[in-house]
Amino acid sequence: MTSEGHVNAARSKVFGEVAELYDAARPGYADAMVTEVLAYAALGGRAAVEVGAGTGKATVPFAALGIPLVCVEPDARMAGVLRRNTADCPNVQVEVGDFERWQPGGRHYGLLFAASAWNFLDRDRRWDLVHAALAPGGAVALVRNPHGIHDAGLRAELARIGDRHGITGSPHRFLARDLSGDEPGNWDPAWPDTECRQDGRFTDLRSVRFRQDLRYDTDRYLGHLASLSAYRILPDDDREQAITEAGRLLDAHGGGIDILQVTDLFLARAL
Repeated sequence: MTSEGHVNAARSKVFGEVAELYDAARPGYADAMVTEVLAYAALGGRAAVEVGAGTGKATVPFAALGIPLVCVEPDARMAGVLRRNTADCPNVQVEVGDFERWQPGGRHYGLLFAASAWNFLDRDRRWDLVHAALAPGGAVALVRNPHGIHDAGLRAELARIGDRHGITGSPHRFLARDLSGDEPGNWDPAWPDTECRQDGRFTDLRSVRFRQDLRYDTDRYLGHLASLSAYRILPDDDREQAITEAGRLLDAHGGGIDILQVTDLFLARAL
């Protein structure tokens, strides 16, 4: 694995420290996204595999529709919450381990999806692993949940708090207007479109964006921040100070924050 892959793998396993908080504070995924994925994948009874399933934020809406799912989650603590959240779904199988070491066991899936987990996979191997897991014509669906802040002044102040405490990959990069377009642009180097096109083993590439205005009160937003890898990797004192400062700021701005919550979806089909 590359050095970048090592860093990302380490960051993928910090969430288990706060698995319950992650489950309570993180936003879910739009129902319209699930509908879009299933219409595109046309599974026809074939099973799906989810990479980096976490506590089941994306798993549950798919499982509720009876889709046979194999969920690969690297952290046993997150997997424990995932099992609890899918306890009533006999169609869900949870496997603990890194996707880079996971073996599909000769089974080829009709859908592979990853929700807020793609950036943690080994960049040098991820498209090979995805293609190997999919049946010909099988779909890959990659999802992320960025958000933009409506108040420009509040966004700038939150970003400055992050800068003071050495937070990388800050969630306070965007204003709501930055995310107002219908689909993610190629200006974003984290979006998988360019990588997938360069790989050459996939076709019918699509990008779709869903949007929803939300308000978080101070406590919920601080819980969301505390569940992010950018905050989890900080020394405890720095993380607590950054969150305390953000809390004071939000309280001074009416006790919460108004955001544009976005669900970005990338779709492609294996040749």
